[in-house]
Amino acid sequence: MKFGLFYLPTYLPETRDAHTHYWNIIEQVEFADKIGIDYAWVVEHHFVRHGGLFPANFAFLSYLAARTENIRLGTGATVLPLNDPVRAAEQAATLDHLSEGRFDFGIGRGFMRDEFDAFGIDMKDSRERVEEGIELIKQAWTGEPLHFESKFRPPMTGLTVTPPIFQQPHPPIWNACLMTPESFEWTAEQGYNLLYVAYHVDHPVAVERIQWYRDALPKFGRKVEDHEVCCVYHAHFLEQGDDDRLREIVDGPMAEYAVAGVEATSKPPDPTAYKGYDRREAAQRNFGFNDYYPGRVLMGGPDQAVDRIHELKEAGITQVSMLIDFGSLEQAEIMRSLEIFARDILPRVREI
Repeated sequence: MKFGLFYLPTYLPETRDAHTHYWNIIEQVEFADKIGIDYAWVVEHHFVRHGGLFPANFAFLSYLAARTENIRLGTGATVLPLNDPVRAAEQAATLDHLSEGRFDFGIGRGFMRDEFDAFGIDMKDSRERVEEGIELIKQAWTGEPLHFESKFRPPMTGLTVTPPIFQQPHPPIWNACLMTPESFEWTAEQGYNLLYVAYHVDHPVAVERIQWYRDALPKFGRKVEDHEVCCVYHAHFLEQGDDDRLREIVDGPMAEYAVAGVEATSKPPDPTAYKGYDRREAAQRNFGFNDYYPGRVLMGGPDQAVDRIHELKEAGITQVSMLIDFGSLEQAEIMRSLEIFARDILPRVREI
């Protein structure tokens, strides 16, 4: 089992300014690198409290590359419809070199209408922009003259995109999925790894959606064991199991996280292009402690955490990515939780 940290933080400048928050996260990732956590993922969002601390995730990941030695660094995800694919290819390749090949490329459609409107992008084109964009990017990474006719940008007629990618033939590619079978099946068809933010649904629903992906892989001639499934869960650990103490620590920050998520989708995406996303908002509105704990999170004492990780392993998950920085949860509490994970949990689950 692999483990990661996933950064979709709640930007609350009234309680913690951006500068402080950036450096808190740098401290967390440096510690994660030292204890053997495998991944750090950073989202891309714009204008909102829900992840809006990271409008420039390539820049932040490049700095993390200089501060760490072993941890892999992923975009979780680059919202391809909002990015020129050529520019995304350039930034990704640069990061791949600076990290000495520790870069993973996570991509996604995006779902926040304000972002699309601000950049003048029609949400109805988001799926097509992803499918075309990733093909352009993979061709751009080869270092060969690029010839590509695009529906959404000027054609490339022989220019060479530099630098070429460092990892060959390219970094691992992950596609972020959430709701629809079509997204999970397309990810399998392309042979990409699955990046799934699973905390919106109860565990049986998450298992069903992971199985959409796993069932689709053989249909396209791909082996399940050759592909990875990363699922994202809020995480916080105590010295020992104590539900009352856990509620006292996390319930306020989790509520702040949920409110920010609802605000970010106050203008819902087009229902014909984003089927089922109304259920996502409803899930975040009903996000009390008894709604998310224990089945939608990775929280509690070491024994609870180990049991939960075994449950996730049985669901076909190969990487548990922990959303440890949420709401206004204080840095000292986050670091204490990471220390407990390193000392009392990770040694018991590393080899499962």
